[in-house]
Amino acid sequence: MAAPDCIFCKIVAGEIPAEVVYEDVCCLAFRDINPQAPTHILVIPRKHVTGLGDLEGAEASLLGNMLAAAAQVADEAGLTEPGYRVVINWNADGGMEVPHLHLHVLGGRKMSWPPG
Repeated sequence: MAAPDCIFCKIVAGEIPAEVVYEDVCCLAFRDINPQAPTHILVIPRKHVTGLGDLEGAEASLLGNMLAAAAQVADEAGLTEPGYRVVINWNADGGMEVPHLHLHVLGGRKMSWPPG
């Protein structure tokens, strides 16, 4: 089910345009409008899930599907060989800006540690 005020749900519904690079029955991936790396792609579930704490039982497999989609997106973007980072932010202190579960696929440059 979509959340009426969620920007990511509106992207899934086609109400807001996005540069979609991947989609399947459970996930959608698109380029971030405020990239933090040369390649910055978001992978979101089509179903509105606020975050990791909302995944219960059978829904937990959704995260596995999202990670598989992230790997495919990274490979198609040419990031597999040099390397890339997959990040999940949670709440304000974690850097989450949109309360809809999403993965950040970041690459195209050397990543540093610690990230924050």
